[in-house]
Amino acid sequence: MFIFVKKMMKIDTHSSWLPIFELEFEKDYFKNLILQVDEEYETYTCFPSKDLIFNAFNQFSIEELKVVIIGQDPYHGEGEANGLCFSVNDGVAIPPSLKNIFTEINLEFDRLFFPTTGNLEHWAKQGVLLLNASLTVRKDLANSHKHLKWNVFTDAVIEYISANTNNVVFLLWGSFAQKKGSKIDRDKHLVLETGHPSPLSANRGLWFGNNHFLQTNEYLKKMNKAEIEW
Repeated sequence: MFIFVKKMMKIDTHSSWLPIFELEFEKDYFKNLILQVDEEYETYTCFPSKDLIFNAFNQFSIEELKVVIIGQDPYHGEGEANGLCFSVNDGVAIPPSLKNIFTEINLEFDRLFFPTTGNLEHWAKQGVLLLNASLTVRKDLANSHKHLKWNVFTDAVIEYISANTNNVVFLLWGSFAQKKGSKIDRDKHLVLETGHPSPLSANRGLWFGNNHFLQTNEYLKKMNKAEIEW
């Protein structure tokens, strides 16, 4: 099954991630999931492209993991999703939630720089796992693959990270992400929680001033890890 999935979805995962992939790919739920995903892509326009579904795991080895950010599902507009949560391809307008993320970073680091691209690959390259709960979506229909069992897979990934790594920062923004983080070992890892960066939440005072990016870097420095260049 794993060989089939690698071929179909063009997985180029770092070898250190392979144990969790191989374990989950042989389970019945995942076999059914992958067939459903394939049917969705054959029948409808879905995002991201198949070769980017597992893109979050292709950026670095698990030994390099420093931070996990959990999103809900990929952006559903044409040309937006690139397999990294909250991230969009170069040339795509920066989404409102990401604008609020960039604004918070500026507030925390007392700077005025605002990126011209919403592509967060430079975060991923530094060991930030930008993980959506659902890794696929149908065009123009947010959360349209919620009925598929991506959640089972991504829950297993989070549990695997919690059990097999140390001193990782988990950034859980909004109630959905916080529920996904219920099984994280908080004695081994730093878990930071706040409201979602969406305008609805941010405008109610539930996002700005959370200091998650500063706290993350302070923790990484304390653990003798390189800080993230946000």
